[in-house]
Amino acid sequence: MAVAALILAGGKATRMGGADKALILLQGRPLLAHVLERLAPQAAPIALSANGDPARFAAFGLPVLPDAPEFAHCGPLAGVQAGLAWAAAQGADFLLTIPVDTPFFPATLAADLAPGPSVAVYAGRQHHLVALWPVAFLPALENFLRQDAKFKVRDALALCQARQVHFTAPADPFANLNRPEDLSGFG
Repeated sequence: MAVAALILAGGKATRMGGADKALILLQGRPLLAHVLERLAPQAAPIALSANGDPARFAAFGLPVLPDAPEFAHCGPLAGVQAGLAWAAAQGADFLLTIPVDTPFFPATLAADLAPGPSVAVYAGRQHHLVALWPVAFLPALENFLRQDAKFKVRDALALCQARQVHFTAPADPFANLNRPEDLSGFG
């Protein structure tokens, strides 16, 4: 089972004052560096979902996947769509997705989520974008995104029949660093 990975960094980061969340420093290093370091032993190849000038990520050596214009209005599912299309071209069977603002995920995440399709759950809360998507789901996802509807990740997960994988830990390993104050305490 070949697993590619996609780091999702295409959001607007409004709660971070519009800063490029992937490049915000945590313990003196960009969030992207933390996520990449934890993800690299678990899946390959790895790409980054981000819009705008890809040159700002050149130091990381990752392919940068922008949202396809057709799906640009679909939120994070546009990133998943671009990631699945890229993963298919890489010959992968599954795509592991992780948001760039979730740097504390388990070092065994890919193995824990296998076999896919699956999604992470902690303390009863589903973390929709911490998921293992089958590459074969791409046509169904594209059809879903072409509908005139609200595009909810949980609906796409239900459509691909993702099973929930429950994680236990003293603190939420999928906690998002959404606001500047979320970074404090990790100095």
